[in-house]
Amino acid sequence: MADQINALVLDLVEWVAKEPRPYADVMDAWRTSCPRLTIFEDAVDRGFIESRTVPGGGVLVTATDAGTAMLRGHGRGQHAVSVRR
Repeated sequence: MADQINALVLDLVEWVAKEPRPYADVMDAWRTSCPRLTIFEDAVDRGFIESRTVPGGGVLVTATDAGTAMLRGHGRGQHAVSVRR
């Protein structure tokens, strides 16, 4: 299962790295009914994505520098954009 989770974390980080996503959209797209699949939490805990409040824009989920570096290390992330604070 660890390989499946790692692959899903890669997919999530890659999706968020393409452009910042509203938190609600991320939760809607990545919600799971399985408590063993904590993909969003795993990506946050590993420092690959973060949620930030944007004035007038709500909460956005973005890839961190560590997230984009991880993607590139796995041959992904050609279109990755990390957003610095």
